Amino acid sequence: MKVIVEDQVMSVSKDITLEGLLKEIESADRPLIVAAKVNNRLKELIHPVREGDSVEWVDLSHTDGMRIYQRSLSFIFIRAVMELYQGTNVEVKHSLSQGLYCELTGEHHLKRRDLRDIEERMRGIIGEDEPFNQMLMSIAEAREAFEKYGMCSKLDLLKYRDKDFVKMYSLGWVKDYFYGYMVPSAGYIREFELKHYKPGILLRHPVPFSPHGVPPFREDAQLFKIHQEAEQWGGILNVGFVANLNDKILSGEAPELIKVAEALHEKKIARIADQISQEGKRVILIAGPSSSGKTSFANRLLIQLIVNGLKPITLSTDDYFVNREQTPLDEKGEYDFDTIKAVDTTLFNRDLKCILDGEKTPIPTFNFQTGQREYLGKFIEIDEDQPVIIEGIHALNDELTREVLIKDKFKIYVSALTHLNIDSHNRIPTTDVRMLRRIIRDHQFRGHDAARTLSMWPMVRKGEELYIFPFQENADAMFNSALVYEMAVLRKHALPLLEKIGPEEMIYSEARRLIRFLGYFVDIEDESLIPKTSILKEFIGGSSLF
Repeated sequence: MKVIVEDQVMSVSKDITLEGLLKEIESADRPLIVAAKVNNRLKELIHPVREGDSVEWVDLSHTDGMRIYQRSLSFIFIRAVMELYQGTNVEVKHSLSQGLYCELTGEHHLKRRDLRDIEERMRGIIGEDEPFNQMLMSIAEAREAFEKYGMCSKLDLLKYRDKDFVKMYSLGWVKDYFYGYMVPSAGYIREFELKHYKPGILLRHPVPFSPHGVPPFREDAQLFKIHQEAEQWGGILNVGFVANLNDKILSGEAPELIKVAEALHEKKIARIADQISQEGKRVILIAGPSSSGKTSFANRLLIQLIVNGLKPITLSTDDYFVNREQTPLDEKGEYDFDTIKAVDTTLFNRDLKCILDGEKTPIPTFNFQTGQREYLGKFIEIDEDQPVIIEGIHALNDELTREVLIKDKFKIYVSALTHLNIDSHNRIPTTDVRMLRRIIRDHQFRGHDAARTLSMWPMVRKGEELYIFPFQENADAMFNSALVYEMAVLRKHALPLLEKIGPEEMIYSEARRLIRFLGYFVDIEDESLIPKTSILKEFIGGSSLF
């Protein structure tokens, strides 16, 4: 039969699987292939190939490929821990330092030397190339398995299962539920690293920007602290997993949950404003990845600074883009608006220095239609005690404000670091929260459909990896914009937009993944409970800050 493999027509035998097809092609120079998109639908390598199928390989340079590799590696790790330490299980917490941060639960206290034993057992499972077998289990059978292994968060999740069965995976004697696909067998997992990161373990692996091996370790100490703080609050509120959130909503506790979450945001913003005021900082720099709520945060911070007796002004880096003909090009020959070279940092620093010196300074306005800077009679003149707030992708990069003394700067990193997970082995990526926020905002305020937003997202993520994440640890303060209740609000806004994406579109499989993910949540119907100053309103509409 004939199939199309990445635009090449191939003749292959009937009854062949994707894994069998993979063995017939040359793939030595590319990253490890772990799955494929068949007619725009993501499929495991065990999937049979049919006449006329269009196949696109998914390797570790793809986000989908990284997730599959990460998930399979996690299962091997979980089984190794359960075999070595009876009564001990694993809780996969969140991403950190190009890997997953995990903690052991139970009576066993992790010691540094345990890592050697865990890795040795993992290598043994990999060396035996044990298969990941997929199976359907009834709810009753799944409940029995989860009770046997002491997986309480998975038991709770079964209450909200709308089907009579659960898709499970087995790896040898262990059966577990995972949200997403696996590689065919343990032998696919070639590269990983265990690192002791007190009180847990970092499970490090290849990532899309380093698909051929584990990238060098990058210390994210401040980010880890923010994650830990979020999880402590989740524990206080008893909302660590999706089922906990659903329970509270259905029992009528959503109003209290919203009030507490919003009060926590206000308290943290007020503390940051107090610190800036006490230290007498002149330049406040705010950066963070896409859809982290930077603009709402900046406006709320401005209000808190006014409460402290200051008169802050804002300066936009967007108005300092170089003229379009000077914009750098990326490797594809397209305009690269994310690089710092797309900003006239010389002019920006000159104007900022004049502003801080109290001079009346003409400020440009960038015309995005013509691609040119224009001077339309706008001036800034401030007193010596007035701080300047600057929000932008490069705000934490000292190159942007190289003429400003370090002692005069206060850097703030804003991101949406949700502590909420599906269950103890299935985390919710923080990028998914931001992506859903952006899908809704782009539709509400920019006239973009979900397909366009999803197709642009890989380029957005590339810009974050290059220009934001390397500078996050330079921050003087970090603000976590995630709200424990927000997925129960975003769900009803995002689902209709995602459901419009048809199977003929390249990002169809990603849309289906997000739809399945949103299916875990129940809705908070009454949005009048959400304050108009909430960061969430920046995305769903109704904010009083704009």
